[in-house]
Amino acid sequence: MTLLQISADLSYRLPAPCTILVQVEAATTAEQRLDQSRITIGAAEDKSVVPAHDRIGTRLWTTQQEQLTVSYTAQVAIDRPDPDFARLAATPLAQLPGEAVPYLFNSLYCSVSAFDHLITDQFAGLSGGPLVTAMAEHIGQVMTYGSDSDNAHTNAWESYDAGKGVCRDYAHILISMARAADIPARFASTYAPDVEPQDFHAVPEVFLDGRWHLIDPTGMAQASEMAVIGIGRDATDVSFLTAFGSMQMVEQRVAVTRA
Repeated sequence: MTLLQISADLSYRLPAPCTILVQVEAATTAEQRLDQSRITIGAAEDKSVVPAHDRIGTRLWTTQQEQLTVSYTAQVAIDRPDPDFARLAATPLAQLPGEAVPYLFNSLYCSVSAFDHLITDQFAGLSGGPLVTAMAEHIGQVMTYGSDSDNAHTNAWESYDAGKGVCRDYAHILISMARAADIPARFASTYAPDVEPQDFHAVPEVFLDGRWHLIDPTGMAQASEMAVIGIGRDATDVSFLTAFGSMQMVEQRVAVTRA
């Protein structure tokens, strides 16, 4: 059991009144429990909570004027083992549950066909968990962590070709590779204690041996120490803030420690 203490403080300037979708609260799942949780969003009274993607976690609608401030604190107990990928077999396609099937296909930032040749040439003879491990290690070898520019609209192949990116890009690349190998893979937004610099952390989740397993190709986080916020096809579905209008960041701080 891992106990994490989490805090996130966001401040954005709004040139005009703006409706915003917020997703920063850790989810309650079979593998993690919220012992404490508190969120404060500006002064608006028109807040409404809706289920997040695949009903994992929640999102919160709010309309704000001039400034958006979000303050979130939580204590999360995590009871999730670190997967032994060497022992995880691929689930035959015809045995995949309906929930996993959509994660075999292309999404906005993850193109399956772009990585077909790489899977064939680089990872011949591997399958299941050993294949996923080899792909994650390959990404760690060919990619440099960091970004010199705004990469919010960079897709998986563009990031791979550039050889540089942040956790979002590493996740998109491994998700695309897994899907190209007929392994369902989805994008998870998480909190984790050893992420540098501290921020919301993106990792893939792959479906092997009949269930989902978190894996971090950056090497900064372990499944047993990640608090999942939400999941989706790619970063589009799990943005911590989606503004239906214009906003400018003033400050953003995330801190995650072992309690």
